[in-house]
Amino acid sequence: MNPSPDVLINYLWILVSAALVFVMQGGFLCLETGLTRSKNNINVALKNLVDFGITTVLFWAFGYALMFGISQSGLFGTAQFVLEFSGDNIDSVIFFIFQVMFCGTAVTILSGAIAERLRFTAYVLVTIVVSGLIYPVFGHWAWNGVLEGVFTGWLGQAGFRDFAGSTVVHSLGGWSAFAILVIIGARRGRFNEDGSVNDIPGSNLPLAAFGVLLLWVGWFGFNGGSTLALNSDVILIVMNTLVAGAAGMTVAMFASQMLTGRAHAGDVMNGALAGLVAITASVNAVGIGQSVLIGAIGAIVTLSFDRLLLRLRIDDAVGAIPVHLGAGIWGTLAVGIFADLGRLGLEVDMSRGSLIAMQVIGIIACAVWAFGVTYIIFKIVDRFLPLRISESDEQIGLNISEHGARNDLFDLFTVMEEQRHTGDLSLRVPEEPFTQVGQIGARYNAVMAALEDAVNRTESIVRTAMDAIVTFSHDNLQIDTLNPAAEAIFG
Repeated sequence: MNPSPDVLINYLWILVSAALVFVMQGGFLCLETGLTRSKNNINVALKNLVDFGITTVLFWAFGYALMFGISQSGLFGTAQFVLEFSGDNIDSVIFFIFQVMFCGTAVTILSGAIAERLRFTAYVLVTIVVSGLIYPVFGHWAWNGVLEGVFTGWLGQAGFRDFAGSTVVHSLGGWSAFAILVIIGARRGRFNEDGSVNDIPGSNLPLAAFGVLLLWVGWFGFNGGSTLALNSDVILIVMNTLVAGAAGMTVAMFASQMLTGRAHAGDVMNGALAGLVAITASVNAVGIGQSVLIGAIGAIVTLSFDRLLLRLRIDDAVGAIPVHLGAGIWGTLAVGIFADLGRLGLEVDMSRGSLIAMQVIGIIACAVWAFGVTYIIFKIVDRFLPLRISESDEQIGLNISEHGARNDLFDLFTVMEEQRHTGDLSLRVPEEPFTQVGQIGARYNAVMAALEDAVNRTESIVRTAMDAIVTFSHDNLQIDTLNPAAEAIFG
């Protein structure tokens, strides 16, 4: 039996929304490569690419079943492993396509936070654990039964509500990233012994800003598609998403100006993302004015969280934890504070105070599960397979140490280092006229050519001089060299 036109339209909306959420993967890639150093950008990009592929395979094989299969005591699912397509399960397949994008988003949050110091193989293990265990199980607690309209996970049954994933997706990714950072520590040189912080600038802030815009576009599908139907609610949801992100960005811009005397690019970008994360939990159940307030407060929470992490010497390379964990916690609480209780589909009679308490329980459950399991597993793994790269590998960058990807900057440093050790002034760096490093190399070669010529002329004068010329070492005044005249005089 063919689906009705209304059902087909709903299917189409879910697929379009899934495509929009998939665009967010590109947004994360641009954001994270732009906010990290160029010597690590290939590694960051590959992590974003690889984690989605691994996530898709694992979520298809058993993650979807754990999350949305028949509930076992409200804890995990026990059906729909290795999902197959048939005329009887079109709804499940469509829903899988949409939900695997959410799983991929939760995982890729970790990529940026722990960038520039984690082994690539270790990140693959992180991806497997988060996408195959941590996300599906907690997702079951909160969202199992959402497709059928009756929550059967223990959190959902108790009244915890998170419409599109402020906690289920964003905070969960933030908690897992936090656990990994506690284990592997900060990037070398990030913190001084006196507690002061050294700024590590990103390689391409315009690319990072483009990533924010891609994420913003994808968020319309992230939140709008969570209706699982194309209805009038979508209009309000998209509007709330739009204004919350804008409010977060605007407040972050002014707050950064007040705190630092300038609108810091990272603060502005993270402010927009914070507003989007914060509204995600309640986007279907609040008004436009409330969305503005939720997004604005989300930005303040994120900026405060960022400063707190620095005081704790936690080094998040792109600010992912303040954005996704900090704003995610606030957004989940905002459900209890602002949401229209009649729009939450509550199956139990709850007061606003009871709902807030339930939201707190959900936040704590996510923290204990995501942080606790991630920390325990990878603390053990770290004893046998070090998660962190060596100091020398971190210095040359993960592009080279993890992937063997050479670049013109590395070639320049290699020649300079060889010259430092050998004193061979005839060495020249490769010249690429169409890159900034290539232009630096060309000028460096010109300087070295002039220096080599000057040294050769000086040596020629010294060799042919009639007077004795002797050079001594600076430390112990031992004789270093004698010219021919000195050798003739002193034997």
